[in-house]
Amino acid sequence: MPRETMTIAQKVESIRILSPDGTVDKKLEPKLPDEDLLGLYKTMLSSRLFDERCFMLQRQGRIGTYGPTKGQEAASLGFAYCINNNDWFVPAFRETAAMLYRGWPMSTIMLWWGGHEIGATPPKGLNDLPICVPVSSQCQLAMGISWAQKLKKTKDVTLVFVGDGGTSEGDFHEAMNFAGVYKLPLVQVIQNNQWAISIPRHAQTASPTIAQKAIAYGFDAFQVDGNDILACIVAGQEAVKKAREGGGPTIIEAITYRLGVHTTADDPKKYRKDEEVKEWEPKDPLIRFKAYLEKKKLLTDAVETKLREEIRLKLDEATAVAEGYRASKTEFFEYVYAEMTPELRKQKAELEEYLAHGAKPSHANELSRV
Repeated sequence: MPRETMTIAQKVESIRILSPDGTVDKKLEPKLPDEDLLGLYKTMLSSRLFDERCFMLQRQGRIGTYGPTKGQEAASLGFAYCINNNDWFVPAFRETAAMLYRGWPMSTIMLWWGGHEIGATPPKGLNDLPICVPVSSQCQLAMGISWAQKLKKTKDVTLVFVGDGGTSEGDFHEAMNFAGVYKLPLVQVIQNNQWAISIPRHAQTASPTIAQKAIAYGFDAFQVDGNDILACIVAGQEAVKKAREGGGPTIIEAITYRLGVHTTADDPKKYRKDEEVKEWEPKDPLIRFKAYLEKKKLLTDAVETKLREEIRLKLDEATAVAEGYRASKTEFFEYVYAEMTPELRKQKAELEEYLAHGAKPSHANELSRV
């Protein structure tokens, strides 16, 4: 056999439509209704202001550790725009903009970060999973859902998110390998924000792109400017259409940047330089999209002011709802299985008896296993 270079059928395409100053490539610009464009901007702005509110609440001790999404709004929202309510949406924990667009109440997301189980309850009518912190475990869940979609021949797709650091986990690779072998209707978005907590992108993988990992699994990929919501939408629409028509999975690497902390338990000054952050600030997806809408005469200072006031009122209401919530002391029993097992019902009854009467439960050893 002669020595020769192999030709691989799979490909990786790169997409950018909006430059940082809001200038658009007319040949690639998607034709979106004006009301959709304004709605997308309002959602991005809502996510940014939600971030600011939750950061403040955490610093005041009113919610637990919080993971901001500042700088990454387009890298989730653009793809969520491409699916419908019958499709499945599987987030990691930095997809606030997409969750708001899908219809998650702000108060529910606040309750999740506040440690309440009810915060993991998706709104009715949506095929959504809740926020997932165990790194890359959601990729396996999404793969399983998309496998079920294919077996049932539903024509629906599954959209799942993971960070660049998550691609170093076995769960990600196992899910992608399975998705490729069985040509599942899965769209895997990688939010490459350049940092896996304190580990930089170059220490995660030696490959020039993360997108090209799709080639090893036998399917195509995109690498998009993740701060360009139009590029995210174009790539997302193509990937969703392919999946819906039986063409199999796609990886989309969205190049973005984490402008804030990893979480409120993190101090990024210990591992990255301020100069790096300042270099990325002008590429902010919100600034870029705003400039685009202003050039289209869809956004003015007056409209911006009105939107901010509407969002502020919603945030005030959501904060009041979240802080007014009082969880049952036995609530944790109710979120383990769809239907509580006999053993759990027995343990719950014992705890309720103890709480009501202050008496020692009759089966203390069993209760200790809760």
